[in-house]
Amino acid sequence: MTPSPPSRTRRLGALLAAAVVAGSALGASPAVAVDAAPDASRPAASAPARTAASTAADPNADGYDSFIVTYKETASVSGPKGRALAWGKAAKEAGVSVKELRETALGSHVIATDEKLSPSASAAFMADLKASSLVEAVEPNAIMTASGLTPADPSYGQQWGFTGVNGMRVPGAWDSTTGTGSIVAVIDTGITSHADLNANVVAGYDFISNTTSSRDGNGRDANPADEGDWYLAGECGDPNPSNSSWHGTHVAGTVAAAANTVGVVGVAPNAKIQPVRVLGKCGGSLADIADAIVWSAGGSVPGAPLNATPADVINMSLGGSGTCGTTYQNAINAAVGRGVPVVVAAGNENQPAANARPANCQNTITVAASDSSGRRSSFSNYGSAVDVTAPGSSIISTVNTGTTRPSGAGYASYNGTSMATPHVAGLTALMLTKQPGLTPAQVESTLKSTARAMPVTCSEGCGAGLADATAAVAAVGGTAPTDPTAPVEPAPAPSGNLLVNPGFESGATGWSGTGRSRYESVSPHSGIYHGVLNNLGYANTATLSQTVAVPAGTTTTLSYWVRVDSAETSSSTAYDKLSVQVRDGAYGTYTLKTHSNVEKGRGWVQHTVDVSRFAGRTVTLQFRGVEDSSAWTAFSLDDLALSAK
Repeated sequence: MTPSPPSRTRRLGALLAAAVVAGSALGASPAVAVDAAPDASRPAASAPARTAASTAADPNADGYDSFIVTYKETASVSGPKGRALAWGKAAKEAGVSVKELRETALGSHVIATDEKLSPSASAAFMADLKASSLVEAVEPNAIMTASGLTPADPSYGQQWGFTGVNGMRVPGAWDSTTGTGSIVAVIDTGITSHADLNANVVAGYDFISNTTSSRDGNGRDANPADEGDWYLAGECGDPNPSNSSWHGTHVAGTVAAAANTVGVVGVAPNAKIQPVRVLGKCGGSLADIADAIVWSAGGSVPGAPLNATPADVINMSLGGSGTCGTTYQNAINAAVGRGVPVVVAAGNENQPAANARPANCQNTITVAASDSSGRRSSFSNYGSAVDVTAPGSSIISTVNTGTTRPSGAGYASYNGTSMATPHVAGLTALMLTKQPGLTPAQVESTLKSTARAMPVTCSEGCGAGLADATAAVAAVGGTAPTDPTAPVEPAPAPSGNLLVNPGFESGATGWSGTGRSRYESVSPHSGIYHGVLNNLGYANTATLSQTVAVPAGTTTTLSYWVRVDSAETSSSTAYDKLSVQVRDGAYGTYTLKTHSNVEKGRGWVQHTVDVSRFAGRTVTLQFRGVEDSSAWTAFSLDDLALSAK
């Protein structure tokens, strides 16, 4: 549904080479980043500010100075003087003066006291209010704080691996942890400067000993900057030339791109990235990689300073053919012996991962790749060596825009088990932040025990299944919240749902539409279809509506999932709007909630509105989308429920 920016095809250098160097005597090829070809690069756009997890104390702990009062429907409370009679006695008893601030969308009124009342005094004040014959209900106007992370990074909506139906269910884990305190070593091509990464980068190291491969002219040093891994035709055993891949930067973004309203967000957006450079032109040597593993975990490497900030997790999105060998295994054992899990890519040859290293090494967490349909990615290795599977097809993340040497910061969508691996490394960082005492073996067993079955059967072997971030974090001491952006499996309308065809799975059945309203199958919240309004880019109005009878004497709520995609660039001005309305015959049309282009890029988000005021009447629920004469905005709806109790 969402138009994509123009594509710019790029090739990854030496990314499908056959083997990892085990020494020149073996005649094997250098280690390379484990990747298939990338998709198109995508530019970033502006977005509204994020809401981050709050660590502040309860803002309501010392009481309240504002309350929400619902009055009984009598003529005596139709005006402010009449309503003042309801709280006059209570104000006198509490020794405060009260003023009425405003009416809410649902007909209640907000009042404020001239001083904050303690919790006990607030309770007494509310009890006195409730005792009035004019008051139906009263509650504190409590201050709410964010319980997790709702990224507003512009390309977050494209990160299907986080929130898609067949994704890794990342947002539910953010209600417990966003990775603060964890360090993930990305052993790869190094890193380039990027606004989405720089704040989360700690000091790393360049372990490339070959100056031709490193391109920095000085061998090993403390600067892990990616100098580019491009090569010319005929070099690196390839008759074709290749541009630089910026592979390490892409991997780093999936692990821990910041939640900062720029570009994308990482699985562990508050974790730190430690770039450790081992891959340059034509790849990297096993000896360099082994040293990098030991150093990243805090071990001593001759000629290199001790790592001042040893990693908690190691990500290795690299590999080649051959048996594991003593060098690799000893380095991995050294890291694991220091309590550092080593997460590795299964490889991209569509063959058993047992034929690829380090995927076939012991004490690793080997990750296969899946696509957005829930299938094993066509390129992904498989079989008994795989521990878990994670999203690895069409993964958008951070890159550099240079074709050879570094230039500007950008974004691109890549395919590969290289892309699946940092999903799991980031999840491991979340788990270790929640439970720092976890051993590598416990991390692996938890990832396996909490994985869910592959959405599409993987007869070749995809390990324990698709990694589930929400379940894994909950298993190590986190919460298991109801995640507003987590996908749900297709299901019939819930018991008590008064709507017909609430998920648009039967097309127009039950719904009436005007203007540009339709039903699409592109990235629904669940099932196959969802409703879409507008998306034209010029002045127009569209509606989707359904007439329902709201039962008398009930509390009735309307819940729905909405996703906003837009070409509008403003982070604060609502140019295009979606109104959630009730048309109540001769009584008029009531707007219960409004969404706009400002909400773009947040993915599917659930909302609930109260329609109890219409109990006992037959009304029409209406979603009305209005675009202005400028850029397009598409309002998507799915999984609606009108529930009475």
